[in-house]
Amino acid sequence: MKLDKKVVRELMVKPGQSADLARRSTSHTSEEWVKALGHTYPKEVAQRDLEGFKEELQRAQELLYASDTWAVLLIFQALDAAGKDGTIKHVMSGVNPQGCQVVSFKEPSAEELRHDFFWRCVTKMPERGHIGIFNRSYYEEVLVTRVHPELLEAEHLPSGSKAGSKLWEDRYQAINDLERHLDRNGTRVVKFFLHVSKEEQRRRFLARLDDPAKRWKFSVGDLAERKHFDEYQAAYEDALTATSTPWAPWFVVPADHKPAMRALVGAVVVDAIDSLSLSYPKVDAEQQRVLDEARAALQAESGAG
Repeated sequence: MKLDKKVVRELMVKPGQSADLARRSTSHTSEEWVKALGHTYPKEVAQRDLEGFKEELQRAQELLYASDTWAVLLIFQALDAAGKDGTIKHVMSGVNPQGCQVVSFKEPSAEELRHDFFWRCVTKMPERGHIGIFNRSYYEEVLVTRVHPELLEAEHLPSGSKAGSKLWEDRYQAINDLERHLDRNGTRVVKFFLHVSKEEQRRRFLARLDDPAKRWKFSVGDLAERKHFDEYQAAYEDALTATSTPWAPWFVVPADHKPAMRALVGAVVVDAIDSLSLSYPKVDAEQQRVLDEARAALQAESGAG
């Protein structure tokens, strides 16, 4: 099962063009991709499609692992309660855990602050044949620090490296250079912004407070950050516009309906791996000879006992 290329293109922030988040829907795509009368995103249809995309992802991961030439890095960024954790859990639930690693980046430690802002992420990059997943990433350094520039004081940057347009532009360029380097060396970077509305975020916060099993997810800090919702949207607008490139594109996924969001993410991951044009390793003449000898030895055992 594959997602129509028109939908993939709609989700992508086209390199060199504005992310245009204000015009992008948080609830649906313009291109139709689920087929059910009377509803755009019926839950059961989206869940069915997710299962189809997961089956394709299992196949794609096996091929990625066998070919051992590329790694795939998936980066998830979003505002609080957009659904990063659940999306990673559901989309990746069917892949072989031996070939997949998830890393969540929280507030940087004292040691991490003594290095450049890439350091803690670069050490967690996936190896060839594997899928790496970053739940937040080095993009926090052009998002959280932009909304809260006072956090830069703890980074002890050189004199002149203060919050301002030049700092953000320099960091955007550094990010593009890093991701270009990764792509040249066999790591395909695919980035997702889960685009949730302010009203849906409010409903999800309330749901967490009302559910004893989910209250642990809520923090007073979530409410404080919600006051900066518009500032974060502006920071994301600039970051996505500046860093969506042909080698590491951003995909803006409507996040107000979780089943549809998860299905779309799964489909884009499959499309990204398929675009690598991978193939299973070919057996040369010498390897084939060894395999033929192994087959003959095993077949001979059948009459030995």
